[in-house]
Amino acid sequence: MRDRFPLLMISGLLLLGAFGSFVMKGARRGAFADRLSTYRSEPSGARAVFLLLGEAGLPAERWQQNFEVIDRGTSLVLLGTAFRDATDVKSRNPGAADAGFFDDADELTDEEREEFKERGLNAYRSPPVTSDETKKLLEHIRNGGTVIYAPWDQDENDLLTAVDVYLERAEHRKELTTLVPAQPSRFTVGVERLEARVRVWLDLPPGAVALLVDEGAEKTVVGLVPYGQGRLIIIGAPELAMNAALTRADNALFWTAVGRALASTGPIAFDEFHHGFTGDRSIAEFAARYGLQFAAAQLLLGVILWAASLKRFGRPRQPPDAARIGATDALFATSRLYREGKHHGHAASSIARALAAEFATRAGVSARAEPSEISAALDLRGRRDLANALLDVTRAANAASSDANVEAVARLAALARLKLDASSKKGRTE
Repeated sequence: MRDRFPLLMISGLLLLGAFGSFVMKGARRGAFADRLSTYRSEPSGARAVFLLLGEAGLPAERWQQNFEVIDRGTSLVLLGTAFRDATDVKSRNPGAADAGFFDDADELTDEEREEFKERGLNAYRSPPVTSDETKKLLEHIRNGGTVIYAPWDQDENDLLTAVDVYLERAEHRKELTTLVPAQPSRFTVGVERLEARVRVWLDLPPGAVALLVDEGAEKTVVGLVPYGQGRLIIIGAPELAMNAALTRADNALFWTAVGRALASTGPIAFDEFHHGFTGDRSIAEFAARYGLQFAAAQLLLGVILWAASLKRFGRPRQPPDAARIGATDALFATSRLYREGKHHGHAASSIARALAAEFATRAGVSARAEPSEISAALDLRGRRDLANALLDVTRAANAASSDANVEAVARLAALARLKLDASSKKGRTE
């Protein structure tokens, strides 16, 4: 054991380091997802809203498919989702300019660069909503569905154009703003005021309903626009859905009221497909997304350490063949000593004593008992055959005076052990 102590120390240190690394990664387990994703547990994620609706008994679920096929009755929630047909591509993905996709990278504001650094590679992993998907969304709304859309910036797209809604970039978007209900509605039951950073104000068409307004600027921040038989709810302050903002004022109460208003028609599906989570993701992409490659590397490290543990430190062991030959030589040497010293009686009595100790266990007496006592105990247990066999070996051992006598004693002892083994197997079977 002490020969492997250095290897055990190295393995323990490596295991401790790997465990510490996984603990640190576990503490940041929600940072892998995109901004406003319900998988993200960072302050900029929307995991708390999803869990809040679930705890309230509302049918909240995650949508991990495109919008080509939308189940009737499903209310879709698009938080910060980008559209491919937006007028300002740079504002939709400001990091693309840093990567060389735009020639006017110098025109990016500090705010846009900061947002891209926060999103990291998620800015590329999150696909935008295509034109065909936009048509399916509009068709879903016309047929009586509900869509909640929280645009991240002042991007005009086919969805907003179809419902005649225009966005205005909000001033002081980095400052907290107080929002109040514009009028009583099912979506603001129990809500008195909310606090969030507003990114865009809404210019609603005739027939639309303002749900929340900016108390200071007196402009619409959340509005409901009827379209066909359904409705589109637009939220100009996407921070309302973020984990960090859910504890402010009546923000959580607002989402509970919205969830209860939508739950009557069917499930409330938060779009995760356009945050980079798809139902048909390959195993390799899944492993890369959740860091499972580190688990595979740890498993490989364990296999390597196990293979290395098969090696020994210290003096080399004697080969098995050499040990077997040495044991055989020792046996022959002992046999020669017995023959030359004419210790036939001692050798035969050793065989008899070893046999008596084995029979004593079956007889239920001490291994140091005399053969006659062991034989009597076996006879009381109904095993006269074993008792006679033991007595025959004992008598033969007492009369042994030559090599032939010792061989005869050994032969009788072997036959007696066969009887003992046979009776033991029979007892276990019964």
